[in-house]
Amino acid sequence: MKSLRWLTWVLVLFLWGCTRLTLDNYNKITMGMDYTAVTALIGTPKTCDDVMGMRHCHWGDDKSGVDISFAGNKVLLFSAENLQ
Repeated sequence: MKSLRWLTWVLVLFLWGCTRLTLDNYNKITMGMDYTAVTALIGTPKTCDDVMGMRHCHWGDDKSGVDISFAGNKVLLFSAENLQ
């Protein structure tokens, strides 16, 4: 029973450490891609602000991350900093 519990914790920690916010996934983002496709690719954003029909979202933290601006639910601008 202890080994099953240990294996479960190892799996949880492994999956928690896995992130979809990678340089490879960032390079798959294209102009015009919709919000749903972006979140399926790199996950849920940390923050989003909606102003005058534009949505600006940020994934990551202060050291590395992705910023994407959407107009009409489609990617208009995107940039990344320190992704690996």
